[in-house]
Amino acid sequence: MTTTSPKPQVLLVDDDSDFLWQQKVQLEAAGFDVVTAVGESEAKQKLAERHPDLAVIDVMMDNPDTGFTLCYYIRKMAPNIPLILVTSVVSETGLGFTLASDNDRAWIPADALLAKPIRFEQLRSEIDRLLPVKAMTTGAAVAAP
Repeated sequence: MTTTSPKPQVLLVDDDSDFLWQQKVQLEAAGFDVVTAVGESEAKQKLAERHPDLAVIDVMMDNPDTGFTLCYYIRKMAPNIPLILVTSVVSETGLGFTLASDNDRAWIPADALLAKPIRFEQLRSEIDRLLPVKAMTTGAAVAAP
């Protein structure tokens, strides 16, 4: 079953219920339709029911690489959905990665990567960058000049 909404629909996937709630409240206040999933299996279920305009996915959930595997799954099933990976890997382990080089982009299946804790303005900026046409037509965002 595909659900259509006049608002851009964002799928939020994380095992942290506080993060999901905080981002959901802020995104809804900004004019987005938000669907949440706790973990990979619930995300796959939601994807089977809906076709979100964008997904925000935590890297470490059920397993340390769950976010990566979910991104690869989404890329295979719905390659046009923009993906934003969010992670606390840097703050927890000191290991960092970016999408700055071609090499990084070759193995990280996302359009953007944000380090937790995330300021809502950072997330909103990436969403606006990745969904400019959809956001403009619904009034959820203003296109950058």
